[in-house]
Amino acid sequence: MAIRVALNHKTTYTYDKPVVLSPQVIRLRPAAHSRTNVPAYSLKILPTKHFLNWQQDPFGNYLARAVFTENVKEFSVEVDLVAELVTINPFDFFLEPEADRCPFKYDAATAADLAPYLQIREAGPKLLELVKSLKRPDIRTVDYLVEINMRMQKEVKYIIRMEPGVQTAEESLTKHSGSCRDSAWLLVQTFRHLGLAARFVSGYLIQLKADVKSLDGPSGTEKDFTDLHAWTEVYLPGAGWVGLDPTSGLFASEGHIPLACTPDPSSAAAISGMVEDCKTEFGFAMSVERVHEDPRVTLPYTGEQWEAIDKLGDEVDEKLKAGDVRLSMGGEPTFVSIDNMEGEEWNTGAMGKHKTKLGRDLIERLYRRFAPGGFLHFGQGKWYPGEPLPRWAFTCYWRKDGEPLWKNPELFGHESANYGCDESHAQRFVTKLAELLGVDAKFALPGFEDAWYYLWKERRLPMN
Repeated sequence: MAIRVALNHKTTYTYDKPVVLSPQVIRLRPAAHSRTNVPAYSLKILPTKHFLNWQQDPFGNYLARAVFTENVKEFSVEVDLVAELVTINPFDFFLEPEADRCPFKYDAATAADLAPYLQIREAGPKLLELVKSLKRPDIRTVDYLVEINMRMQKEVKYIIRMEPGVQTAEESLTKHSGSCRDSAWLLVQTFRHLGLAARFVSGYLIQLKADVKSLDGPSGTEKDFTDLHAWTEVYLPGAGWVGLDPTSGLFASEGHIPLACTPDPSSAAAISGMVEDCKTEFGFAMSVERVHEDPRVTLPYTGEQWEAIDKLGDEVDEKLKAGDVRLSMGGEPTFVSIDNMEGEEWNTGAMGKHKTKLGRDLIERLYRRFAPGGFLHFGQGKWYPGEPLPRWAFTCYWRKDGEPLWKNPELFGHESANYGCDESHAQRFVTKLAELLGVDAKFALPGFEDAWYYLWKERRLPMN
C-alpha cells in the first residue's frame, strides 16, 4: 500500500543589486534509476525571463541549464513533486556468481566502464588504517556491505554542518563527525580502496512518522520530514547500483530519491553557476505533506470513516431494495478424503491416485440426493498459473421446479471405463451435433497439439 506525499523545495538567492548571472545548472530532477515512483514533477525558476534547456551530464543525470537575458535582483528555484512511498526491500537483488563473495574483480569490460568510480582520490594514514581493518579474505558480499556501512555509521557521528564543501576522509576520521556528504564521500573512498566501484549520491530523503512506536529501538522521526541528503552507491555485477546510507548504517530505501550520482561530490551540487561580486541573502525551505494514504494494519480506518462506510452501505441497500435487486452468495466447498489426509493430492498436488475416483463418487452422491433428473458435466475447471493443464471439474445442473434435464443417468460416461472410442468417434459426434444445431459441419476442424512448440516454450522458462 502506498503513501503518496507532496514535496516542496525552494531555494532563493537575493542580491543587494541587479547582477549578472552566468548559466545556472540545476540538478534537482529525480534520477532515472530511482526506485521510488515520482508520478508528478515541476520546476519553477524566477525570474521568468530566462531560457531553459534540459540535458544529461556524462553520468546520465538530468540537468536543467538556465540562461538569464537580463540582470537579476533575485534568483529562485522551486521544485514540487509527488512521490509514492511503497515499502522497498533494499536486499531485493541478485548477484552474478563471481560477485557473490568478496573480494572479487570486475571483468575487463566492466572495469573500463567503471573507471571513474574506481579512481582513488585520497590515501591518508587514517583512511588506509580503516581500509586495512575492513579487509576480509572470503565473505558474502551482502554481509560485507552491511558490515562496512555500519562501521561508517559508528566511525563518524552525523552532524549538520553549514560550511561549504566536503571534508576529506582524514578530517572525518580525525573529528569522528561530519555531515551526510562527508560520510558519503568517506564511504566512496573506502569502497574504492577495497576494489569496489562507488559513486557519490545527492538526493532527497523523506522520512515519515511511524504509525506505531518501535518496541525494540528508536522509532525514527517524530514528524514527517524531508531534506537534501547524500549517500553512496556501490556497483555490484548482477544487481547494478546499490545505495547505502552511512549516516544511518542502513541500505537506501523508498525514502531515498536520488537526484545526481557522480564520481565526485563537486559535480553533484544541487545548483551551480557564477555570479558577479555582491552581497547575497540565502533562503532555503523544504516541506513534505501526505496527500493520500491507504488504511493499513498499523493505521486502520477511523471511527468517522467507518460511519461514512456504513452510511454508504445503507444507501446502497435501500437502492437495491427499491429496484427489487436480489443478491445471492455462492460458495466453493472443499473436501479432503478421510483416508490419507496428509497425502500430496489432498494438500498441494493438482492430481492424485484417488482424487478423481472419490470426486466422481461424491458428485454422484450429491446428484442422487439433491438433483435427480439433473445433468452431470465433466469438463475443464480452473487453470492455475504455472500448471501445464487445467484442473478438471465435476458439475451438476438441475431445475428447481423438478423438470428433468436428463432422463437416463446410465448414459453418463465414466472416465475409468474404456469405451473403445477414438478420434473417429469424436468426429462422428461433432458432425452429428452440428447437423442437429443447424451448423455446417465443415466448420468442425480437427485440433492438434504441437508437442515440439511446448517443449521449446518450457525450455525458455527460468530454472527456478
